[in-house]
Amino acid sequence: MGTSQALIGKGIADGQHSIARTVVLHLLPGVLMVAFYILAAPVVRGLGFPSLMAIYLAILFVLIPFELGYLFYRARKNGSSLGDMVLYREPVPKWQFVALVLGLLAWSSIFYVLIYPPLDVFFIENVFFWLPDSFFLVEDFARYSTAALVITWAFGFAVNAIVGPIVEEVYFRGYLLPRISRFGAWAPLVNTVLFSVYHFFTPWQNVGRIVGLLPVVYAAWWKKSIYVSMGAHVLGNVSVMLILLPVFFG
Repeated sequence: MGTSQALIGKGIADGQHSIARTVVLHLLPGVLMVAFYILAAPVVRGLGFPSLMAIYLAILFVLIPFELGYLFYRARKNGSSLGDMVLYREPVPKWQFVALVLGLLAWSSIFYVLIYPPLDVFFIENVFFWLPDSFFLVEDFARYSTAALVITWAFGFAVNAIVGPIVEEVYFRGYLLPRISRFGAWAPLVNTVLFSVYHFFTPWQNVGRIVGLLPVVYAAWWKKSIYVSMGAHVLGNVSVMLILLPVFFG
């Protein structure tokens, strides 16, 4: 029996979460992030930066402190270590790790290119048409200075492509997912749906995000390893940031 399974079997480190606690802990950081974005976006634009910078700042000042802070709080309260709180850290053979990460990245990339655009248009036009334009992050980047765009992209790469995904995987797949393991094979679906809804600033992407991420979460659950989902998540976000380069500077 691996370390993660042993800890879960002993019922330590918070045990199984109730449904209410599961929903709150999945969604609360997203609520706080969207509140921060609504307040920060006008200020950010007033300082000469695109609205995306407000999202990146929300990652730095809300996502990372809340999700890591909660784990440290629970570890301290339980008299345990952070390692006891973050489960699903089983080692994966290198060839399996590479094959899984590249396969999951390929699935997400194909889905992002072929399926996301029409889904986005459909849900924006038919379901979320009432949201203000600022929520859709549609901006003329040519109105911003090159320096502002460089700072925004570089900062976004650090927090949105590297640090943010790592913290999210530790929190959502390393902490929350094992604590609904009583649901068996349904646990990854519950985790994926709630993780998608947690992105309150892009609700029109929920269906696409669920389909695109579900194999990633199932892989982490199957291998009991957040390293698999972390690798796919980081590389996927790196790809998104690279796609933004011609949008910013084209």
